[in-house]
Amino acid sequence: MDRKKRLKYLQASLLLLGIIILVFTYLDRNKQERQEVILSKETKKKISEEIKKTTKDGKNVFYNIEYSGFDLSGNRYVLKSKKATTKSSEDEKIYMDEVYAVFYFKDDTVLYVRSKSGLYNSQTQDMNFYENVNAKYENSELFAGEAEYSNSDGYLSITKNVKINDSQGKLIADKLLFDLNKKTLNISAFDNDKINAKIKLDEKRF
Repeated sequence: MDRKKRLKYLQASLLLLGIIILVFTYLDRNKQERQEVILSKETKKKISEEIKKTTKDGKNVFYNIEYSGFDLSGNRYVLKSKKATTKSSEDEKIYMDEVYAVFYFKDDTVLYVRSKSGLYNSQTQDMNFYENVNAKYENSELFAGEAEYSNSDGYLSITKNVKINDSQGKLIADKLLFDLNKKTLNISAFDNDKINAKIKLDEKRF
């Protein structure tokens, strides 16, 4: 191969190498730009989700939360909510929607409570259940307007249109008061048509 042919061959090779370098540089840059676009979208999505958690009036909103612990009587509880809201001025108060609570008593019995809304105090561990309160304990089922669980005083109070369906019959009362320390249940009423009674929780019923 003479000198001119070798020179042409070398020039062609350098041109081809230059084209290959340009192509790969373009592809790599394009790939990086796509990655940056994807990363930007993901970042924007996370930021948007975080922003949605804070409403205009300074409230923080959380979803599918769960609290668990032990009360002062040594009973374990689990409290869940589909949506919870807190205010910066009172962080200890958690306002809940679609509330579900389970109380595991030391005598191996379990109390289930559901309500449309509720309030949980993270410092005192007190709980309030509002609207369409439904509770189940052993073979009994209860329906009421409100329920209050006081960890500090050791009681569970159920009020407003209290109705109980039990294996031994039905019961209507104005208020039920569970003393978790003494293991007693006080059933009170203001109308003569309803009952006033006090029974032991050992009877395995409301």
